[in-house]
Order: sequence, then C-alpha cells, then structure tokens
Amino acid sequence: MFEQFADGFFMALRVDTFVMMSAGLFFGMLVGSLPGFTTLMAMAILLPVSFFLEPIVGIPFLLGIYKGGIFGGSIPAILVSMPGTGAAVATTFDGHAMTKNGQSRKALDMALFASIFGDFSSDLFTILMIFPIAFLVMQFGPPELAAILFMSLVIIAATSGSNPLKGLIMMTLGLWLSFVGTDPLGGVERFTFGLFELKSGVPLLPMLIGVFAFPEIVSVIGRKFDTRNVTKIVGERLKFAEFKRCFRTICRSTIIGTGIGIIPGLGQVVAAMMGYTAAKNASKNPEKFGKGEVEGVAAAEAANNAVNGPTLVPLLTLGIPGDNITAILLGAFVAQGLRPGPQLFEDQGSIVFAILTAMVFANLLFLVIGYLAIPFFARIVTIKNSMLIPAVIMFAFAGSYVFRSDPVDLLMLVGFGAFGVIARAAKFEVMPMVMGFILGAPLEYAFGQTMAMSEGNLIGFAVMERQGMLAILVATPLIGYYLWRRMASVANRKVAGSA
Repeated sequence: MFEQFADGFFMALRVDTFVMMSAGLFFGMLVGSLPGFTTLMAMAILLPVSFFLEPIVGIPFLLGIYKGGIFGGSIPAILVSMPGTGAAVATTFDGHAMTKNGQSRKALDMALFASIFGDFSSDLFTILMIFPIAFLVMQFGPPELAAILFMSLVIIAATSGSNPLKGLIMMTLGLWLSFVGTDPLGGVERFTFGLFELKSGVPLLPMLIGVFAFPEIVSVIGRKFDTRNVTKIVGERLKFAEFKRCFRTICRSTIIGTGIGIIPGLGQVVAAMMGYTAAKNASKNPEKFGKGEVEGVAAAEAANNAVNGPTLVPLLTLGIPGDNITAILLGAFVAQGLRPGPQLFEDQGSIVFAILTAMVFANLLFLVIGYLAIPFFARIVTIKNSMLIPAVIMFAFAGSYVFRSDPVDLLMLVGFGAFGVIARAAKFEVMPMVMGFILGAPLEYAFGQTMAMSEGNLIGFAVMERQGMLAILVATPLIGYYLWRRMASVANRKVAGSA
C-alpha cells in the first residue's frame, strides 16, 4: 500500500491537476460568496465537467469546489450577515459585528487562515486514517462487501433526518430505481415498461442534478436578499499576533471538525456551532463573543472546514457519504469507474492516493487564490440573483445533455427536479434515495455472489465460514439505532436553541 501511496504522490504532481483544482477553488468561492447559492448547487451543476476529465483531474476539480464553497460562504456572512452556506451560520455571530466595527478585512483574513489551517490539518489526518481502514477492508470478500453495503444503507437512512420512516421510504425508492434496466446477473429486463430508453437503466447525472440542484434554484428564487448596505472592505489586515492568540482555539475547532467529519450525517453546520460554543466556553472573556470577537470567526471557520477531509474516510473505504455534497462526490467516483468500497484500494489504490495527495496540495492554492481574490468575491455579493439564475438553469440542462447527448436525459432532469422540489416541500431527504440508487447495483451483485457461495444456506454459511459478515450484520441495527438517536438529539437541540 505504501508503494501505491508513493505512486499516487507523483501522479498528483501534474500541471492540469493543479489548474483544474485552482478552477474548482475559484468557482467554489464564487458560488459560496453569493447569498442563497450553496456549495451543493455548485457541485451538482459543475459535476458534468469532471466526467470529461481523467479521475486524477476531475475529482480534484470537484474537491476544489467543495473546499472553496465552504470558505466562500463566510464572505457574505461577514459582510452582510447572510451566510452563503449553512456552514457559515456561526461565522455571522462575530464576523458581521466586526464589519460594523470597521474590521471587515481582519475578519475575512481570519476566516481564510483558520479555514486553511483546519482544512490542511484534517486532510493530513484523512490520509493517515485511510491506511489502516483501507488495509482492513481489502481483506473483505463478496459476503463482507454485501454486509457493508447493507450497513451503509441503514446508516444513511438513520442519519438522513429525525424521521427514519421517511428515510427508509426514500431509500426503498432509490433501490427500486437501481433495479430498472437489465439484471446484471441474469440479463433480464426489469421495470422498463417496454421503453427502449430504460433498458440501460436510469441515468445517474440527470438524477443528481435534478434532485440536488433544482430545489436549491427554487429556494433562491423564493428568497429576497438586501445587499444594498454592502460596503467595501475596510480596516487593517490580520496581524500575526492576533492569529497566534487564536491558535489554540483554531486547533481545538480543527479537532472538533475532524471528529465530526468522520461521522456520517452531521456535517459542517454542527461542527461550526460546536467549535464556536467550545471557544466561547473556554474563553476568559466570553462576553466579547457576538460583539466582534475575532476568535469567534476563527473557531467557526476552522471547525466547518476541518470537516471536508475526514468525510472522505467513510466515503472511500465503505462507500458511506457524510452528507449531500459527498453523495455527489460518490456519484462522480462511480461515473469515473472508481466505485468506493473494499475493492477500490486494491484495484485503483494509486489513483485514490493521488487524489488525496492533490487534496492536500489544494490548500496551498487555496491560500493564494483566497488571499488575492477576497476583494473580488466581496463585490460578487452585490450581484442580483435574477442575473444568475438563468445561467445556472442553462448549465443544468447543458450538463445533463452533453454527457450522453440523449434528449431523454432532459426529460429525466425535469422529472427528478420536480420530484426534488416536492420532496423538499414535504420534508423528505433525497440523499437516501440517491444512495439507494448508487449502492443498489453493487449490493445486488455482491448478494448474488454470496448466495451462490452459500448454496442457499445463508445463515449457516455466515455462522460457520463468514463470522466477519455475521458480525457486521449483527452490528448494523445497533449502529443504525444509535446514529438515529444521535441525529434526533441534535435536531431537538436545534429546535430548543431557536425557541
């Protein structure tokens, strides 16, 4: 495995990889700095670009959007108290107060440096964490793989919201959609309803763009943002002594964000709030928080960006995405022929480590682009949504069409887009459906292989020969129940906090 890492390290040192990562960071910051336009929308709309690139170029491009988008949300949060992303909600507490105090430049600098430190540190942890987990999962065969995939679906359903029944309904729908087309084992057509266009199955790209991007577009259309009070960036730059004073807080928030990133379903919002609360509780002057304390900005931004790297640990090793953004990343890996899971490191280990190495190098580009372009992104805040929405819709349709050049994909896009809007209005999470669709085919294939190996006696086979599979199956309901209770507790705290 260390040979694969060495090969991957040198594979990542490509000019086109760095160019596309830079482009991803720029577009991510651009979208994140627009109030109402989320990182999720940027990932979904620009996903098709990665399909026309090599994996070592296309995936880092998406990771750049991921990193840049999470930080970009801090710009409107600081300047106009409108978080560009949910991850920047905690940044508004002190960031906008600093703007009112004439310290917007200092707040933006702290947000940038804290974000980069948290992101870089968690990326290094991710690579170190990947090694032992990847070595363990490489020992798995079809029975263990089937059990892991089943556990992944249970975990995703349990962490998709406070209502597990809705998660299970959406998961079942996704599994059913994965069965549309030709049976991979028997070659029999299923659920095609006589339509030739469905023989090859439901296309992944129109589904991803439809259910993730369209609800975001509708949400932006329904909001009104007043950016008339945006002023130019003023005040002194951040001094090294101020960064040094906040360094302990940044390290604490980085640890918090890294830990939360490993757990599916929590994400940047929870990390930022926990990092901010921990910093306030540990401060000698907690009364300053909320009134323009630069340490508050550092705590929130280090925590939410530290989530980015560790979300790839369960994604790459077990195929479990931590949130909607990593669900899109999973779709990108699958479309590139890199199906996350036990076989990924055995078959494509060098490429995976090349992507992870590129992710670490991206932080250097992050520093340069962010530092130079903050004034530009600050002006972007004032652009009206009415000028941007038509372009976003155009990119959505163009991206869905160019991949297969099939007009049917446009109908699929509209259908899944309408479904995504209705699902959001009814408070149904779409991620369980997407994950059921993506994981359905490999689960069916692995389960078919397991049944052939067990000759129909699955229980006896698990007890006598595959104790690892049995242990995973026994642990699955316990883990699912624990995570569901944890998510319900987090939801209750949010409700109590807003009351």
